[in-house]
Amino acid sequence: MSEAPPLLSVNNIEVIYDHVILVLKGVSLAVPQGGIVALLGANGAGKTTTLKAISNLLMAERGDITKGSIEFRGEGLTGLTPNQIVSRGVIQVMEGRHCFEHLTIEENLLTGAYTRGSARAEIQQDLEMVYHYFPRLKERRGSQAGYTSGGEQQMCAVGRALMSRPQLVLLDEPSMGLAPQLVQQIFEIVKQINAEQGVSILLAEQNTNMALKYAQHGYVLENGRVVLDGSARELSDNEDVKEFYLGLSASGRKSYRDVKHYRRRKRWLA
Repeated sequence: MSEAPPLLSVNNIEVIYDHVILVLKGVSLAVPQGGIVALLGANGAGKTTTLKAISNLLMAERGDITKGSIEFRGEGLTGLTPNQIVSRGVIQVMEGRHCFEHLTIEENLLTGAYTRGSARAEIQQDLEMVYHYFPRLKERRGSQAGYTSGGEQQMCAVGRALMSRPQLVLLDEPSMGLAPQLVQQIFEIVKQINAEQGVSILLAEQNTNMALKYAQHGYVLENGRVVLDGSARELSDNEDVKEFYLGLSASGRKSYRDVKHYRRRKRWLA
């Protein structure tokens, strides 16, 4: 029996900023239908650039895909505008939450349905679906987003993405700046949405331990290249991942003061 083709396929892409700075150097990855895939790496590794290449938000930052291809359901995304990509079912939740601060929570959520042109009853039904997953947003529906907490704004950003009825959500650093308890809560909700709504997730995350807990597969980016990939279990058990991204080694927990010492032993840089 042949394996089903991936929902998203990124094939050997290169990204250059300002016609000079090479940021991504032959990145390839795949997201299966209904899967959660983690894109891991330190700050500056190229995770956000990879997501922006898929959603074509590079243009606003003078970035260009100069090589490779990106396909969603077998059709190319390269060259489409961001709103055309959203209409095809791919939407990005930006790092840093990016709510419309002067709008209420509910008004923010409704902007997510703007591109759909659906009937009011359908939009109301989806709004109730978002409130089902994020009951805190229902409590705060009339509050200005700028006066809500960081966790509530992150929930609002994810909920707004859901209002577009996506097939694939590109989720950028959802744990950034949030308390561990809130991070756990948001990841649990994302997992529930994936299981119940069939929405696939490509998750860019520095919190490697949390990402691998919820993803089925992962890719490790470093300096704009994929240096490791495998199942979440394989990566969690990988000694390099343990040492460089979880702060663990065969001899126990590593101190970040030793980074320069053990960075020289990375097998993928040999």
